[in-house]
Amino acid sequence: MSLCDAEKTFILHGVKENFRVDGRDREGYRPIELETNIVQHAFGSARLRLANTDVLVAVKLEIDVPFPERPFEGKLEFFVDCSANATPDFEGRGGETLAAELANILTSAYRSPQTFNLKKLCILKGRKCWKICVDILILECGGNLFDAVSLAVKAALHNSQIPLIKSINIDGDNIELNVSDSVFDCEKLDVANAPVMVTVCKIGDQCIVDPSLAEEQCSVGSVVVAISQEYFSTVTSIGKGSLHPRTMCNSLELGQKVGIRLNKAFMETLHNIQPDEDVGFLK
Repeated sequence: MSLCDAEKTFILHGVKENFRVDGRDREGYRPIELETNIVQHAFGSARLRLANTDVLVAVKLEIDVPFPERPFEGKLEFFVDCSANATPDFEGRGGETLAAELANILTSAYRSPQTFNLKKLCILKGRKCWKICVDILILECGGNLFDAVSLAVKAALHNSQIPLIKSINIDGDNIELNVSDSVFDCEKLDVANAPVMVTVCKIGDQCIVDPSLAEEQCSVGSVVVAISQEYFSTVTSIGKGSLHPRTMCNSLELGQKVGIRLNKAFMETLHNIQPDEDVGFLK
């Protein structure tokens, strides 16, 4: 998408008057649609559409060996694939840099034990643990990709279930695990503290959340904050440009306020969602 100077000026004036092109105020989100449990052979899955941004997430489980420095913890890994059909910018190797950036930010956001307790994934101290592989596919990119990905990941993890271990047989270095194959012998993951990301863009002298693709082109600087309950789990500057220290503080305050509200609405939606039901909400 390429905007002329008149279009950029129109967007800038709208943000200044707190009335954006699509009718939202500076703190408003576009409609969100959510589907869960849609990938048949995954342990959990979700598809989330934020306006024109479409993200599919599938969760896989493997039995692995814990890291030597963290023998009591399991593993959580993120893999991002940017479909070439999502945007012309992803053609060739164009999406690899963004995919790596998304995976790194998610890893940083989930690193704190206050956001996601990896100790619950430990099976046998220092020898066996669950490894959660979160596969993320960007189907369409219509602005505010970081927020959409974080919400889709949280929904997919909420939809995931960990099989129970019936018994453990140890014979020297050989460890045999008896994993239940019943769908009723599973434990759901706790994602109450899992972070949601809020992208804050500065346009003119004002900061907005949930920027559209056109608004992203008008931004002079952007920051992504990951909010876990009321706390920051990571803060990252993205794109080109920089923010004045005072603007950065205002961006963090706005991101925290909106993130708390967004997480509350999203968790209520996850708890109320019924199987095979699509859910949409505005804020």
